[in-house]
Amino acid sequence: MKRSRFSEEQIIAILKEHEAGMPTVEVCRRHGISSATFYKWKSKFGGLEVSEAKRLRALEDENTKLKKLLAEAIRIWRQKMVTPGAKREAVAHAREHHGVSERRACSLVGVSRRVVRYEPTRPDDARLRQRLRELAAERRRFGYRRLGYLLAREGLRPNHKKLLRIYREEGLKVRRRGGRKRALGTRAPMMLPEGPNQRWSLDFVSDSLICGRRFCILCVVDDYTRECLSLVADTSLSSARVARELTNLIGLRGKPHTVVSDNGTELTSSAILRWSQERRVEWHYIAPGRPTQNAFVESFNGRLRDECLNETLFTSIAHARFVLAAWRHDYNTVRPHSKLGGRTPAEIAGERVWGHAPRHVALPSNNHHEGTRLYL
Repeated sequence: MKRSRFSEEQIIAILKEHEAGMPTVEVCRRHGISSATFYKWKSKFGGLEVSEAKRLRALEDENTKLKKLLAEAIRIWRQKMVTPGAKREAVAHAREHHGVSERRACSLVGVSRRVVRYEPTRPDDARLRQRLRELAAERRRFGYRRLGYLLAREGLRPNHKKLLRIYREEGLKVRRRGGRKRALGTRAPMMLPEGPNQRWSLDFVSDSLICGRRFCILCVVDDYTRECLSLVADTSLSSARVARELTNLIGLRGKPHTVVSDNGTELTSSAILRWSQERRVEWHYIAPGRPTQNAFVESFNGRLRDECLNETLFTSIAHARFVLAAWRHDYNTVRPHSKLGGRTPAEIAGERVWGHAPRHVALPSNNHHEGTRLYL
């Protein structure tokens, strides 16, 4: 702002000349000012003495300084000045460090005094927050919806919007891992089986031990109940081994009507064809390069890798089998499934109901090297 060439003492002296009887035009001509400037001075300094003008000037300087200080504080807080809580903190900072009144601080921040004086009546959510943090620590790859299912089992049933708010405030958001690009286009919906044990899906997943040795896992899933029927881990799985594992599984659960798989060499061999003919089980191969046609087991593979394989360092094949067995039991009986309305596959299958979530999915065994779970 351009500073005036007249001081407060000079302005008051000019106004005194007008009060003594000199016409306004003559005053303006004598001092080289416009009539608009004269009347502006008169509205601001009219009836004041020199001492009062000096005091008014000091107050204006102080107000300008406070505005600069507060503007600097607001610049620092500009990323936090969106919520009412941040604005309350800004008002408190201005009152405490700069000695301004509540009315002036609220005016400078741009917030209502009613908002500043508001005292929240929200109930204490300490128990909910604590339990949510504990479950999120146990289930590091679970989102707020699946954690909400676990909380509901324990009698904590917050509104889904409240649960999402607390979930975000606690910083529990799951970091998404990068994945491959998906092909775009229309997909025909897969027909669901009408009951359990009607259609099984098969696929292989690979991983490695901490020594670098690779091993593979045979995954068998019931498409109706989403239940994991078997997880077989070994350094290699031949078609004869796959047929033997399926035979053992039929002895435990009964014969399915259809088995769905991809076109891998272990599943297209003569041993598998002979097994399906002898057991009179229909074997359906998906189209080459179309894993979405085997979507149930592909989805299960994603959960297995995200929640178990990526979270664990395997020291040996025995350790891998132990961890996979514990995770399979947890997946079938404890872990809530979003497509099943928060229920578990075991509930759908009618075998048993869920219990409390364990502290660790894989519990340590007597052999320290075989059963200790290591996290990435």
